[in-house]
Amino acid sequence: MEDSNHDSPRSVGAVKALGRKALKSDSLFFTFLRSTLSSQAASWLDMALSFVLFSFAGLSPWLSTALGALFGGVVNCVINYKFTFHADGCPWKAVIVKYFMIWIGSLLLNAFGTQILYHIMLEWKFLVELGFRPDGFFAAARLLVSLIVSLGWNFLFQKIFVYRKTAFDPYAIRFVNFILHQRGDEANNTK
Repeated sequence: MEDSNHDSPRSVGAVKALGRKALKSDSLFFTFLRSTLSSQAASWLDMALSFVLFSFAGLSPWLSTALGALFGGVVNCVINYKFTFHADGCPWKAVIVKYFMIWIGSLLLNAFGTQILYHIMLEWKFLVELGFRPDGFFAAARLLVSLIVSLGWNFLFQKIFVYRKTAFDPYAIRFVNFILHQRGDEANNTK
């Protein structure tokens, strides 16, 4: 006996409609889902690089974290501009400056948060007795701090500031134009 619910045109249409809504809707729920996907892609790249730099290159926890975050930040900004926040109407020059501002805060929170939590965990003797080693302390500190910063800092400020038109945008655009030594009327230099 054939189950008509799985392949019916109505169920296929409902799945397609849900997929379109997930990609296009600016509701908090779907934006958060897209942000989570973007963040995960960038975070896995960030974390992989930071672990390699810590474990194989012998860099300190804060420097490993900072370099990984730099790479992940670039990937995240590019994905978020089009896919996550649908920021086509927001001038890219303003987005770059605003993203950089929030990213610096994230970098500092992640780098120093990881460093502090790593050293706190080194003092917890029960973790050593459980078999934790420096790599394990680093991994636990890095993951916990990253999760907290991702939700409490990155998503919040990207949603309400970075990928929206704001009164700050003209100043950000002027700053980028100054750095790039561009002249001309501002209308031509906003995108």
